[in-house]
Amino acid sequence: MTQEIQKAIDTVAESGGGRVSVPAGEFYTAALILKDHIELHLLPGSILKFSDNQEDYPVVTSRWEGVKREVYASCLYAENAKNISVTGFGLLDGNGQKWWHVFRNEREMLKYPRPKLISFDSCEQVTIKDISMIDSPSWTVNPILCHGVTVDNVNIKNPADSPNTDGIDPESCKNVRISNCQIDVGDDCIAIKAGTEDTKERVSCENITITNCQMIHGHGGVVLGSEMSGDIRNVTISNCTFQDTDRGIRLKSRRGRGGTIEDIRVNNIVMDNVSCPFILNLYYFCGPRGKDKYVWDKAPYPITEETPMFRRIHFADITARNVHASAGFIYGLTEQPVSEITFHDISISMAEEAIPGKPAMMTGIEDMTKSGFYIGCATDVRFDRVTLDGVEGEVFHIENSEGIEINQCRANQEKVG
Repeated sequence: MTQEIQKAIDTVAESGGGRVSVPAGEFYTAALILKDHIELHLLPGSILKFSDNQEDYPVVTSRWEGVKREVYASCLYAENAKNISVTGFGLLDGNGQKWWHVFRNEREMLKYPRPKLISFDSCEQVTIKDISMIDSPSWTVNPILCHGVTVDNVNIKNPADSPNTDGIDPESCKNVRISNCQIDVGDDCIAIKAGTEDTKERVSCENITITNCQMIHGHGGVVLGSEMSGDIRNVTISNCTFQDTDRGIRLKSRRGRGGTIEDIRVNNIVMDNVSCPFILNLYYFCGPRGKDKYVWDKAPYPITEETPMFRRIHFADITARNVHASAGFIYGLTEQPVSEITFHDISISMAEEAIPGKPAMMTGIEDMTKSGFYIGCATDVRFDRVTLDGVEGEVFHIENSEGIEINQCRANQEKVG
């Protein structure tokens, strides 16, 4: 069906644009390329099942994990297109089982990185609405360098053990709205990114709203970084539920990346069965060069353009139940502490049968169980009306930090001053 569907897309685009409808039924296809002013509309009962053969995917130059390189085109791909959309109540089936097997067991057989299910590069006015998506070969939805992105009422389901199958990853995009989505995946549910230190063109990811979403499983509910060299700013996350995610809200980066994450507001969130609800970690070691001394060393280094920064991060009106490892983990760089962080009206309770775990991927951190807030290299952090139940040991472990305020907080029913 590839030729028939692609021909329909090309013909409608040549006539100025319009809707290409996929009728009910299952259709097996290779990669499809959208063009200007095209709406690909899947009618109820329609299934696009994508090929798992590498030869069915053209090679394009786009980003992979923040760096521009040759990659397989995504199952649905577009580049430099305007006013494109994928809509309807049909299903996109990424048919990812073979891709996952090759990645795990025969990685040398992959000539290029796996395709994503949807990735639009350098596009304007993008809409993805009402679609269901399953079994993505890698990241599921990855707009790159796009302006004006709306993702609304989509359902994403990838197995909990599928590798690198993030849900929605806006990367160096501006003006992004993600709402009313259910995301159940094998990696981060939503991850906001802006390229790594190896990305020549540093472009920020900014003006992002995430609201009314359900995050299930996944390594993180909403994650910022670790690819953030182009800056991430002006993000609001509200009215969401996180169920069984490894971590809740997670910010991560390290020396060498540079960039700033700033002006982030998170409110009206309910989490259940997470290892750690809040993580701000500037010693994140995963990825290339992550084990170098420059990354893990706690001695102060000169502040340069390679020094990342987290500041003006605000959390409010959040409940986290059945927390296993730690109430929160905040650790800035020795030379550049995280700053201007607030926690207001937060309620955290520990799991009765907590599973030990490391709240952050960072050298020197041991497993924790039912721990309180761990704070290192931070300035101007305020806790106001925070309650913690079931914490064992220190409620607030503070090191190499200043300006930490604790107001009207309680732990295990005892007032903490």
